[in-house]
Amino acid sequence: MAVMEPSNFPEPDVRLARLASAVALPPTWPPTDAFLGDLAQRTGLRVHDLLLIADLPVPATAWLFDGTAGASGSLVSRSLALTASDRQLLRTRARSLTAPAGTLAPWQPRPYERYPPGFGSLLLRMFALRNLNWLGTAKAMCLMSGVCKAASTVGAVGRGAKQLDPEIVEGFAATLGVPVAVLAALTGIRLPGDPRQPAPEVVDTASLIWEVRHLTRDQEGELTEYAEALSRR
Repeated sequence: MAVMEPSNFPEPDVRLARLASAVALPPTWPPTDAFLGDLAQRTGLRVHDLLLIADLPVPATAWLFDGTAGASGSLVSRSLALTASDRQLLRTRARSLTAPAGTLAPWQPRPYERYPPGFGSLLLRMFALRNLNWLGTAKAMCLMSGVCKAASTVGAVGRGAKQLDPEIVEGFAATLGVPVAVLAALTGIRLPGDPRQPAPEVVDTASLIWEVRHLTRDQEGELTEYAEALSRR
C-alpha cells in the first residue's frame, strides 16, 4: 500500500502555522483556545478540525454518532436548492433537535478506516467528525462541488494510495464549506488559476452537515422531509 512520504506531512505546529499564514494570523504554539477560535472563524474550519490538525485531543462527545445516520444525499441536495432564508430555517430546525438518550455510540473506525499519517487521512477524519463515511463524503462532494468520485477513491485518499490533487482538494473544501485556498495552504497543493470561494448555498449546506452529525437516522429523515416541504412553499 502506498503511503505519503513523511516529508510531505509536517509536524502539527507547521500545519497550524500554514493555516494561520493563509489568513494573516500570527501563529501560536502551543495553540491557545483564543487562537484556535480566531483561526476557526477566519478559515471556516471547526475548532474540532483544528484539534485534529494540531494532534490535540478532541472531546469524546464529538465522536458520538448514530452510525446509520449522517447527512444523506437527499438532505444535501434539498438544502442546496433552497433559498437563503429557507436554508436558515432548515439549519435552525436541525439545531433544535437532540438525539434521544442511548441512541448514539462512540465511533469505532473499521479496519479499513485506520489510515497511515498523511493529509488524506487527516481530511477523512474531519469527515468522520461529521458522521460521513466514504460513501457519504463522495455523495456530498459530488453534489456540493461537482467533483464526483467513487467512495473507493475517497478511501484511497485516506489510505495514501491516491495522492491529493487540486481537484480532490477543491471537492473536499466545498464539502467542508471552506475556501479551497485554506486546504491548499494546509496541504501544500498548488492550485491552477484563482481559487474559487464556496457559494453561499454550499457554505450553508456544509454547516447543516455539521449540525446533523449527532442526530439519528430518523431525525435526519424528518429534516429531509422538512426541507422538501420548504421547497414546495
